[in-house]
Amino acid sequence: MTTVVALCNLALSHLGDDASVSQVEPPEGSAQAEHCAMFYPLARDALLEMHPWNFATRRTTLAVAAEEPNSQWRYGYALPSNIIGVFSIGEELASDDDLLNDYEIETDSTGQRVLYTDIADARVKYTVAVTDPVRFSPLFSTALSYMLASYLAGPVLKGETGRTVAQSMLQTAMGFLAQAKTSDAKQRRNRRTIEGHVAPWMGAR
Repeated sequence: MTTVVALCNLALSHLGDDASVSQVEPPEGSAQAEHCAMFYPLARDALLEMHPWNFATRRTTLAVAAEEPNSQWRYGYALPSNIIGVFSIGEELASDDDLLNDYEIETDSTGQRVLYTDIADARVKYTVAVTDPVRFSPLFSTALSYMLASYLAGPVLKGETGRTVAQSMLQTAMGFLAQAKTSDAKQRRNRRTIEGHVAPWMGAR
């Protein structure tokens, strides 16, 4: 089972650190656990923001924001608090093929993030901040461990060595990220193919 502790220890092992942590949330007290507690959420959310992952995709109909929309748009909608990024919006009953990307996200005077659009009764597809690592795909977890290692390299190794290793870890993370994106996209495409597929023997009936 993938856990935050396991991912942090994997990241430390990428750096050649023999130490291991047993608790990160909250940190157990070691320097490594303190660093992991600081950098793990940043590394995780950075990867979540880079792609509309199947395991992190949600849909919802948005609630109208309290403040009036600005002069450029007809409607303003309050965004969910756990949102990482929006990647499409459309009318509530629209199919996926009708989803649009004509919107703008700003912060209103109360600090609420608001999505502005000309679409009434807008439905949104968005990436949520997934915190349970059990839901991560194996390739995403691997990419995350190297991304975290790139964050940890500076404080763990320090100096020029830390900067050099951080760059190497980041490059490796991006390599696994590309593989994870490809695998994620194939799963989405395969699902649609399966749903629309008619077996030859059925088509001949």
